[in-house]
Amino acid sequence: MPSTKKLLTAAAGSAGGDNLYPEDVFSTFLYAGTGSTNNIVNGVDLTEGGLVWIKTRDDIEDHNLVDSGRGSNKGLESNTTDAETGSAGFSTFNSNGFTLTSGFGKTNSTSSVYTSWSFRKAKGFFDIVTYTGNATSNRVISHNLGSVPKIIIIKNLDNNNRWYFWITGFANNDYLYLNENFAKNNFGAFAYLTADPTSTTVTIASDTGVNGNNYNFVMYLFGDDAVFGEDSDEQICKMGTYTGTGSNGNTITLGFEPQWLMWKPSSGAGDWQIVDSMRGWTADGVVNRLEPNTADAEATSGSPYCSLTSTGFVQNGSSGTNNASGIAYIYMAIRRPMKVPEAGTEVFQALTYSGTGTFPNGTDPNSGVATRTISSSLGFDVDMSITKWRSGGSGTPSPSSSLMGRLRGIYNELFTYDTAAETQGSNTGPRFSTRTSRAFDLHDYGVEQLNKSGQALVSYVFKRAPKFMDVVAFSGTGANPLSVSHNLTVAPELMITKRRNASVSWMVGVPSVSLGGFLNTTDALSSTRWSTDWSGFSPTSTIFKVSDGTAGSGDNMIAYLFATLAGISKVGTYTGTGTGTTVNVDCGFSNGARFILIKRTDSSGDWFVYDSSRGINAGDSPYLLFNTAAQEVNTDYIDPLNAGFTVTTDAAVTGTLNVNNATYIFLAIA
Repeated sequence: MPSTKKLLTAAAGSAGGDNLYPEDVFSTFLYAGTGSTNNIVNGVDLTEGGLVWIKTRDDIEDHNLVDSGRGSNKGLESNTTDAETGSAGFSTFNSNGFTLTSGFGKTNSTSSVYTSWSFRKAKGFFDIVTYTGNATSNRVISHNLGSVPKIIIIKNLDNNNRWYFWITGFANNDYLYLNENFAKNNFGAFAYLTADPTSTTVTIASDTGVNGNNYNFVMYLFGDDAVFGEDSDEQICKMGTYTGTGSNGNTITLGFEPQWLMWKPSSGAGDWQIVDSMRGWTADGVVNRLEPNTADAEATSGSPYCSLTSTGFVQNGSSGTNNASGIAYIYMAIRRPMKVPEAGTEVFQALTYSGTGTFPNGTDPNSGVATRTISSSLGFDVDMSITKWRSGGSGTPSPSSSLMGRLRGIYNELFTYDTAAETQGSNTGPRFSTRTSRAFDLHDYGVEQLNKSGQALVSYVFKRAPKFMDVVAFSGTGANPLSVSHNLTVAPELMITKRRNASVSWMVGVPSVSLGGFLNTTDALSSTRWSTDWSGFSPTSTIFKVSDGTAGSGDNMIAYLFATLAGISKVGTYTGTGTGTTVNVDCGFSNGARFILIKRTDSSGDWFVYDSSRGINAGDSPYLLFNTAAQEVNTDYIDPLNAGFTVTTDAAVTGTLNVNNATYIFLAIA
């Protein structure tokens, strides 16, 4: 490791413990105003110093920026030239988030929902500098970013001056205004920066906007050093430029999947835009946009607009706001969370509940409909859910086995037992909470489906995480095979794909045994299906491959990838013993499995699903089936085992999960 990287890594460690990850230094956190003291727990240690940027989503209201350099009681508005205010609706920066005071409209009104973006000070990512101007040219300002800043933002705190914005690739006398939609300007002889920024200094001019005599200023500096992640060699932020094409498919490659993106046209006029995956930025290009230079409420751009990919983003259409032909744009992107989980509860929960038919928990800002919160304190943001009726479903497709995903959009459903194409924009499914973070909500669209009065249900909710699970949206190109990038960081051991735009089966691949099959049928898995659907290719830590029969040209696809992570998850196989003995399946867990999915491979058999919320018991344990909408059944096929789970002799008698010499695959989560 180069000495500079060692220095930055050591500094990051001293500031916050071990290696730093995106979720340690950045958070998009959604919340509803309470009108009283509101403690926001987003996992970011802001006692290390940082910036919190808050915006109402459902109302016209100024942005509110509070930072530790100026103090928690002082606010700035990115959409105005106003001087700093002495009231920000903000109380404290905490070790796991921040606290808001009561009843301040820009941050905590009972009638509004909000987004907050938190940026923690960290070497190679973000720093804050405050200083008093002296009106001298070539003024040298020291900083502690630890690397050459790629974005520099300066605001005069005492005067009605614009926000000056510089980004890597600009000349020193080029700038944008964060509070305006103007094209890039040029100071000419009165440069904004009078020398190239360095890893320790920024040199500024004498202009009132950046260095007026006796005025107070704040400077925000952002970097993109590769000093984050498990080996302290990953980039979590990237800034740059792209040129609009005026047509769909303008691909910007970052080398990672972003969770947050800000951009603006620089060679032409156009509003600033911020999108993030928590508020509905999807792989289809649907985005809910906020504009740093306006007080406007959140606006939605339908598909396709700006698409999220596993390696970057794609700008579509011909709007001057994002992709006009020949127009230059600047951007800043922040990587999605990438910390390896330390407990299964950080990435998976089984939520059991009864339908009520009522929706008492507020209004979702993207749909304008009432919500019912099933869980408000999951401890993680949900990326995928599978919800089933425990008493069985009816209809075509049934309300049971509804699979939703944040990457596909919160209104789009697939059904694990059904070949049907994705129901897009339907009013039948559960909704991830885009109203508040770390919650799982239902909308009143689902009264007769997933909140039917008296119906017993279970929702399996998952968070994507390295070495555990990834979700990848991709399109077929006609290539055979097609290589698809993923962010699992290890080779997937269980792969499930579905064509979203047509009625075809769910494809399953199990690389360790070179078998393929279908999730929605009882069919045996086979080597023929492995070679036909998955091109017989063993996936790697960065790619998997599918045939053109699985993903043909223009097919919209979704893939769910799972791997074994010690103490968290296990993908494996076992062999049945028949009526003579039980099978103890050792998953390496310490307190047993909370979720178990099992399928016989060498002959026909259902996809059995167990979970500890409904009960994994020493006697009868209830199971559901992913390949049917059948109601829950109680049998003694599975028993608890601290290391994993036990398959009983009863499962041999019935010829299900313990047939002599039969082979089975399973996914278990601790």
